[in-house]
Amino acid sequence: MKRRIIGLVAVGAVVVLAGGVFAGMHQMGGVHTMMSGLIGEKMMHNVIGTPMLEGRDTEDYEVAELRALFENHSALTRTVENLPNGIRTVTETDDPDLRDALSSHIMSMVLRVDEKRDPEIPIQSLTLDVLFEKSELITTEMDYTPTGIAIVQTSDDPEVVAALQTHAAEVSDLAARGMQSAHEAMMARDH
Repeated sequence: MKRRIIGLVAVGAVVVLAGGVFAGMHQMGGVHTMMSGLIGEKMMHNVIGTPMLEGRDTEDYEVAELRALFENHSALTRTVENLPNGIRTVTETDDPDLRDALSSHIMSMVLRVDEKRDPEIPIQSLTLDVLFEKSELITTEMDYTPTGIAIVQTSDDPEVVAALQTHAAEVSDLAARGMQSAHEAMMARDH
């Protein structure tokens, strides 16, 4: 019961945070304006048609956020601490527009995992399968840093802990190397 309450509180916090981010983006002229500032007006329209980032269940703004994160990966810094029962990650950027995309992406993914709504993006890691299947076994806490977001995710299930730690390392590689990392992961998975 305690775990479920913590999960519901975390989801409530995410909904409130997401509302604030989306309200802020609306005041700025919406996602299109934010993403145009990150990757340029000409590329914005190509973002929406990026098949590797479009899943079975993705919204245009989610695809645009992913593209912005990949295109601007060198502007991200990321640290991961493996805990005995999970992970603590801190992802930051000095770019306020990229920070908005990062925060929105993280909040959307936390909600998706909690709701077991796998977007099935072609480049996504197979470790996400475990996290979506066993989402009720994950406790998530998020805090904003001055330039990003810190997340602690824990579980009592060893398979979930392993998946959290593996996925955190994969995301760190994506932040370090961008699409090259995604292409290599896809090639390894397909063989």
